[in-house]
Amino acid sequence: MDAQGRGRAGDIDPADQWVLNPHTGEYELRLTPSAPQSGIPGPRRSAPSPNRVGAPAGRTATPVAPGRAVPPPRRRRGAPPEEPLPGRRGRRPVKQKSKAKKALLWTGGTMAFVLVAAAGGGYLYIRHLNGNITSVSDDGASTGGFQSDKAINILLIGTDKRTGAGNESYGDKNSVGHADTTILLHVSKDRTNATALSIPRDLIVDVPDCETKQEDGSTKVIPGTDDVRFNTSLGQDERTPSCTVRTVTELTGIQADNFMVADFNAVKTLTTAVGGVEICLAKDIDDEDSKLKLSKGTHTISGEQALAFVRTRHSVGFGGDLSRITLQQQFLSALMRKLKSNDTLTNPTKMIKLAEAGTKALTVDSNLDSIGKLKDLGLELGKLNVKNLTFTTVPVVDNPTEKVKATVVLNNATAPTVFDMIKNDVSFTEVKKKASASKSAEAAEEAARLKGTKSAASEVRVRILNGGAAAGSAQAELEYLQNEEGVLKSENAGNADAALSKTTLEYAPDQADQARRLAAVLGLSGAQLKPGKSVTNSQGLPTMTLTLGKDFKGAGVSFTTATKAPEGVQQSTADKVECAK
Repeated sequence: MDAQGRGRAGDIDPADQWVLNPHTGEYELRLTPSAPQSGIPGPRRSAPSPNRVGAPAGRTATPVAPGRAVPPPRRRRGAPPEEPLPGRRGRRPVKQKSKAKKALLWTGGTMAFVLVAAAGGGYLYIRHLNGNITSVSDDGASTGGFQSDKAINILLIGTDKRTGAGNESYGDKNSVGHADTTILLHVSKDRTNATALSIPRDLIVDVPDCETKQEDGSTKVIPGTDDVRFNTSLGQDERTPSCTVRTVTELTGIQADNFMVADFNAVKTLTTAVGGVEICLAKDIDDEDSKLKLSKGTHTISGEQALAFVRTRHSVGFGGDLSRITLQQQFLSALMRKLKSNDTLTNPTKMIKLAEAGTKALTVDSNLDSIGKLKDLGLELGKLNVKNLTFTTVPVVDNPTEKVKATVVLNNATAPTVFDMIKNDVSFTEVKKKASASKSAEAAEEAARLKGTKSAASEVRVRILNGGAAAGSAQAELEYLQNEEGVLKSENAGNADAALSKTTLEYAPDQADQARRLAAVLGLSGAQLKPGKSVTNSQGLPTMTLTLGKDFKGAGVSFTTATKAPEGVQQSTADKVECAK
């Protein structure tokens, strides 16, 4: 693309092409000095219209008032002020919005998470940026794309493939491009908080069968493999990013809405675009493998040095991949803070560079294949406050089958709780919720159902239906209640007429004490208790009805979602500066 297509005409700085629209109080990108201001730049033309400089062909230009010159580009910072144009003296100035609010209008996702933020950044430059984006099929592995009225799950994948200039010495020389760095970014439905869950590359997982779309339009099923490193979910046996998405779903129970893939160049180009990010070291680092050499203290890093920083592992922590993950989370927090800073948001030149770098650095899924879609995503994520963005890692322990520790396995004591919190949209930070009066009243009513006397477990009479849980769940829950909890007056009543997303317990008014006892046993919430009517069981006696929904996790597993992360789970927030140790 020529210089004009990149937003630079002649010697005009791109920053000078962002001008204030006096009618809206917003900054807009003006590609020619006299072109009409528009929310989206129009196509460039080789010759101006005879009616007006920069006027689109086929349109009649608005005549220029006699004696009034076409306004020139805005003067550069530091240049002496020019005389006001004729007819403008004494005019009351248009009330302007604050710089921060104006910046948000044209930066969109820059307050969002790292790569997503960069991609959503300069969305007024649509026509050119669309040409930068590379997309691949999601092969049906995702939900089909994020929605503005639901929680958002984005899978960010960093590969170790040596693509791009200057990357010949990085990673594995013969790598097909494994999932070297993987983060599941969950943003809450109300956009008040987010969780960035790092998945260790050396975690032992089962990679499921993966249906992939071929170049000729046909499909190919790549067989899954059990008990292998997570990073082999991409690249190995020609696996595509959709295979990594399926593996994450299998591992966590969370299905991504979209995915983004970046190579080594992403870190280099994005940090350069924002003028570097500030990191902190608690000690001197001289890592032979990553080639990072920095003294204790704070440093501003970009380009090759930034890439060396995120690749360092032998000189920090315990010297393994988990230590590198912590370092990467510190780096991403620093980049997030830089993206959110006024130094970036109010600098049009940086925003143009950031939009260019972000769209070139990413490969996205086919449901996110235009700058318009990225902009929409960025605007959703831009509502997030970084103090409520928590970085954490899948809880793991050393692989007990290995004498020389090289891989890790899930920590079954804490990992399910972390996954469950994300699935149920529970924040890892304390967030004040704004509840409407009606919702507050509803919540109070639900909470009241749990208050009151409880009958003995031996007096609880309940029938169990399977309404969407795995086959055999009703029988498994029945055996648990009878053998472990003493709920002997219970029976398996087969399948429900319809599937439910959430488990419910329906009961008559005179069975409320039984319902409260069963709720305490199973960890049911007040919302799951449904006052109604009883039914007759096989003995002809009135009984409650417990219908197991799709949220059923197994016999004896509580339905109550944790409200905070388990003790010992590593976590940090993006607003805090942490020094690498």
